[in-house]
Amino acid sequence: MKAIVIGAGIGGLSTAIRLRKSGWEVIVLEASTGPGGKLGTGRLGDYRFDLGPSLFTMPELVTELFTIHGKNPDDYFRFQKLDTICHYFYEDGTRFRSSSNTEQFETELHEALGLPKGSLRRFLKSAQRIHRITTPLFLYKSLHRIKSYLSWNTFLSILRLPWIHAHHSMHSMNKIFFKDPRMVQYFNRYATYNGSNPYRAPGTLNLIAHLEHHEGAYLPEHGMYDITQAMYTLAKEVGVEFQFQHLVTRILHENGRVRGVQSTGKEYDADVVISNMDIFPCYRKLLPDLKAPEKILHQEKSSSALIFYWGIKKEFKELGLHNILFSANYEEEFRAIWDKKTIGSDPTIYINITSKYVREDAPEGGENWFVMINVPCHEGQDWDSLRREARKNILAKINRMLGTSLEEYLEVEDYLDPIRIEERTQSHRGALYGNASNNSLAAFFRQANFSQQLKGLYFAGGSVHPGGGVPLANLSGKIAASLIEDDFRQA
Repeated sequence: MKAIVIGAGIGGLSTAIRLRKSGWEVIVLEASTGPGGKLGTGRLGDYRFDLGPSLFTMPELVTELFTIHGKNPDDYFRFQKLDTICHYFYEDGTRFRSSSNTEQFETELHEALGLPKGSLRRFLKSAQRIHRITTPLFLYKSLHRIKSYLSWNTFLSILRLPWIHAHHSMHSMNKIFFKDPRMVQYFNRYATYNGSNPYRAPGTLNLIAHLEHHEGAYLPEHGMYDITQAMYTLAKEVGVEFQFQHLVTRILHENGRVRGVQSTGKEYDADVVISNMDIFPCYRKLLPDLKAPEKILHQEKSSSALIFYWGIKKEFKELGLHNILFSANYEEEFRAIWDKKTIGSDPTIYINITSKYVREDAPEGGENWFVMINVPCHEGQDWDSLRREARKNILAKINRMLGTSLEEYLEVEDYLDPIRIEERTQSHRGALYGNASNNSLAAFFRQANFSQQLKGLYFAGGSVHPGGGVPLANLSGKIAASLIEDDFRQA
């Protein structure tokens, strides 16, 4: 049986590797020159950068790909758990570091903020409960097959749904747990991990805090691109065929069943096709003759990002691998993004510096800064103007909060904005995570991992169930491969 995967992003690689375990012949067709999708790498002079995702959680989803093929993950992929997850900076001068050790982190918060002992543990216990309830139903199974609901664990999860705070916003729930607005702002930030707005997104998203604090944050040995390289190496070893610079232009079908794809002027026959492409251009470009799920395609899109890649010829001892410089007015920042569709004058700044751990990523005495702010997806804004203004505000904020003059040390520079994100990754309007998760039913309004119109058509990647980001894109491939195995076992 032959499978064609459209796109060599994390979801596509995950699907391909799993299907090979089941004996499928798999060909991956990728439009760009190499694998990874958003999880790419690049160089500016002597500086190397991870171009996209920078936080690594749930590493077991990657190592599992090796173990199912009887291989030792350590032979391909090494990573370390971070003792210090992130450094935080507030405009009022407050600074602290989040630790993977809950007791140590609680002590740090008590000293920095006067947070009462026990407050953090109570919150994280609630986040853990949300994770325990939602995981069996929302993360590891298709939401769109009756079979997914016919298990005791799923039944228990449904009974416990009132405990996941789906009908309260993340912000309102965090205010219940914490009186200090700095702690509310700290945990509100987790909504941005899937491109959502904490003032509208359900409190269910607090489960993200559990993943980071209870299960840990990690860094691959040579940076995030190691994930792509390890999965690609494994895929080739187990017999997946890759064709790069092969742009798929049409998914071919007849009589309600997929029969292959058209790519670079050539037709490829297949029993199944798995699209790892953003769901919007997949329907509009590859399936123009198929009735599209318009309600799904027109859901509110997630936020995007404005990223600057800066080679800095200086080392900043107060910074770590992950760093957050918070805005003074978080609610106004999100109002600008979601209501005004623009960038506020005081955005929260995220700075990722892999050279803190991967020394070869920057020259001696220098650092590779991945500087990102959350921005709206593309809706016709003048991004050249917005980018120039945001760059000025970002530099001013960094200089003010770190007591420096960063321009003096800025050696090389590039950027990524919503327009470039769409051009390079096919993400509709530059939305990083497909649809936003700003309401309690958002999970049910994502594209299913299979087509309900065409037999043999499946979907993986960050724009479909269960969502965006490295772990969930990986899981989408696991779900898609499982559905294919079930469907063809029954056939």
